[in-house]
Amino acid sequence: MKHAPNGARARAGWLALAALVLAGTGPAAATAAAAADQQAPRHAPAAQCQGGRLSASAAGGYNQVRVTVVNKGSKPCTLSGFPTVALAGQGSPDRNKPLSVARQGSAKPVQLAPGGRAVTTITFTPVLGEADGYCASGAKPTVAPTMVLGIAGTRTQVAPNDGGEFALCGGTVTASAFRSA
Repeated sequence: MKHAPNGARARAGWLALAALVLAGTGPAAATAAAAADQQAPRHAPAAQCQGGRLSASAAGGYNQVRVTVVNKGSKPCTLSGFPTVALAGQGSPDRNKPLSVARQGSAKPVQLAPGGRAVTTITFTPVLGEADGYCASGAKPTVAPTMVLGIAGTRTQVAPNDGGEFALCGGTVTASAFRSA
């Protein structure tokens, strides 16, 4: 039987030792790396948007209003959920007629960078006919020059972009969840 030279035997020993070391530490190293990833500091989510740092504008048609909300603050914030909706006369958002809101879609947090925008769409049953409109249900139409939206804990008063009035049948509107614009 022929023996391997001492150099070859030494290399084989080192290779075997390296294989054992790698086999023993490979999964442990992966586990340690995963644990380090889990312990790594994560960025805190942005604070909830505050009404005083938001502005809102509305543009609409005969049976819906698209409301755009803008973060006017200097820091990112999170907006989520649905607006509340009421109709009001000119002057005071405190003197309003609350409407029931049927929520459409699922609400997910929307991150708004400074200057970032989110939108929601308010849809209502339209008034039919011309000047003295009517409701298909026979109910009397509700007409108001402004709409009051509850957004991020404050009330924001918006008017139709055409200078007219909001006119709807019934006391329920549908609102979509806020989403990025």
